[in-house]
Amino acid sequence: MSDQAHRDKPWIFRTYAGHSTAAASNELYRKNLSKGQTGLSVAFDLPTQTGYDSDHPLAKGEVGKVGVPISHIGDMRALFDAIPLDRMNTSLTINATAAWLLALYISVAEEQSVPRDKLQGTTQNDIIKEYLSRGTYVFPPAPSMRLIKDMILFTTRELPKWNPMNVCSYHLQEAGATPVQELAFALATAVAVLDTVKAAGGVNDFGEVVGRISFFVNASTRFITEMCKMRAFVDLWDQITRERYGVTEAKQRLFRYGVQVNSLGLTEQQPENNVYRILLSTLAVTLSRDARARAVQLPTWNEALGLPRPWDQQWSIRMQQILAYETDLLDYGDLFDGSPVIAKKVEELKRAALDELGHIDRLGGAIAAVEMGYMKGQLVASNTARLEAIERNEQTVIGVNRFVETEVSPLTTGEDTIMTVAPEVEAEQIARLNAWRQARDEKAVASALQDLRDAARNGGNIMPPSIACAKVGVTTGEWGFALRGAFGEYRAPTGVGRAARNDTTGLDDIRAEVDRVSKKLGRRMKFLVGKPGLDGHSNGAEQIAVRARDAGMDVVYDGIRLTPEAIVAAAAEGRVHAVGLSILSGSHLPLVRDVVTRMRAAGLDDIPVVVGGIIPPEDEIALKKAGVAAVYTPKDFELNRIMGDVLRIVEDSTEAAKADAAE
Repeated sequence: MSDQAHRDKPWIFRTYAGHSTAAASNELYRKNLSKGQTGLSVAFDLPTQTGYDSDHPLAKGEVGKVGVPISHIGDMRALFDAIPLDRMNTSLTINATAAWLLALYISVAEEQSVPRDKLQGTTQNDIIKEYLSRGTYVFPPAPSMRLIKDMILFTTRELPKWNPMNVCSYHLQEAGATPVQELAFALATAVAVLDTVKAAGGVNDFGEVVGRISFFVNASTRFITEMCKMRAFVDLWDQITRERYGVTEAKQRLFRYGVQVNSLGLTEQQPENNVYRILLSTLAVTLSRDARARAVQLPTWNEALGLPRPWDQQWSIRMQQILAYETDLLDYGDLFDGSPVIAKKVEELKRAALDELGHIDRLGGAIAAVEMGYMKGQLVASNTARLEAIERNEQTVIGVNRFVETEVSPLTTGEDTIMTVAPEVEAEQIARLNAWRQARDEKAVASALQDLRDAARNGGNIMPPSIACAKVGVTTGEWGFALRGAFGEYRAPTGVGRAARNDTTGLDDIRAEVDRVSKKLGRRMKFLVGKPGLDGHSNGAEQIAVRARDAGMDVVYDGIRLTPEAIVAAAAEGRVHAVGLSILSGSHLPLVRDVVTRMRAAGLDDIPVVVGGIIPPEDEIALKKAGVAAVYTPKDFELNRIMGDVLRIVEDSTEAAKADAAE
């Protein structure tokens, strides 16, 4: 018998979804809802996330690839067609342009005659982790915090059921954060935001602001530690909100969180094993009743291979439903109360997180720690340690560095094992965008944009003019550039220092090879690591740059969002010996071809190009036909081997150039 009179309600079931077009994404959402999904989690494409229209030059190759393109209110209408927003709990995974996407959402809801106070959901809106991990920031820290503050003040008044910010430690773990770093960095972010809102004034009940801040976390297969991390989050948030902000109502101090689990641990090798990894990680955020997630969205088994199909997403939804409805998990109180093992681990995590929080506070808070590169450097170092532990077999990953022998998986054979976005999607989206611009009232658009600029410059709340812009047909790019004009743009620290570390464990052989090839070249081997396009997932590029640096190469790495022109110019100016391109957004074919074409036009075709990313086998063939020397995917986890390959490629290229010159 359970010890509860009533069974707990299950959490909200979500999948993170959106692709190609608003109409196609709407069809997917309605199918998933019909299969028992109970909330929506919207993925936006990179141009939308970074404030560009689909026809902007920087959007080339990125439209509809990692999410749905939303260029104006017409796209938002199509996205939520026949979905009643008064009965929906919607998570909008959007950060730099969160105010704009919320304005579009509110406007579409009002077209459905849904009052603002009925809207339920979340805007992620955590810009600090964008500087640290995911890279879809636009504006500098100060105006970015101002936008978050404006949204919090607006939603507190107008959308009382809406969570205006989802402090997102999920991507911190994806970037290599330890459980302690995830705790400390996320809580430091929440403190920075709440301090900003409190300093602005204008809130009668600050507890209402605190009560609408939610969190979005990650959980790995080390589910006991992860469960303890969640219990530590609950305790620390209660302590901070009570002691720092004087919140007396217990409900307002609750640690409310959603979760997506384990994407970092998903493997390209033996991807069917990812099903077990996802399930075990889910237990971390559901087993402990006192620290149970309010919403769960699960990745699919094949996300290390490419975009999941509807069937793959259904499989993840079914996992949640079986756990919630077939097991007796929700029948009981907390299973771990009174456990000395759990209590000890929770206290260890809390002490270490409070120590790190104190250090960040002494640095001047989260924003100062971002601007000086401290937090980013810590994440890069943690991720380096994690990858090296896997390389040295100190950390086991089944199918990767242990039990690698495998049968051929029937799940990954044959055609259409992953979903691809058709190339014509981008052209069709641009055509619709042009038609939209031609049909709207340009005078109303110009007037609304001027009001937006005025609010940005004079300190007015950004939400009312943004909603007015949405209703008259302003586009995402126009909104973004209006605020770029007022606030400027920003490039965050990379976290990749220039000085090689002193610890040479595991590096002696590759360092000797770098020295040998460098002598042959007549100067130190120089390697440019570039990230073209809008993809901000920089973990792979950072780790390649760090390993090349530690191996003794001269490394050029200038961070994310570089144009092909900038990469080619840097290769020429730096007189590099090799170029490595990192792209995880699915835009590898157009962007790599553009870089290779420009290098040939600049007379740099003797410099070999290597590419890394989530790249299907057929695309690898196409890239090599285009002139790429080597292609690496997530299965290539041995960084020293990659360094050795690059050295061999450079050496062979140099020998070939000498032979050509001698003829």
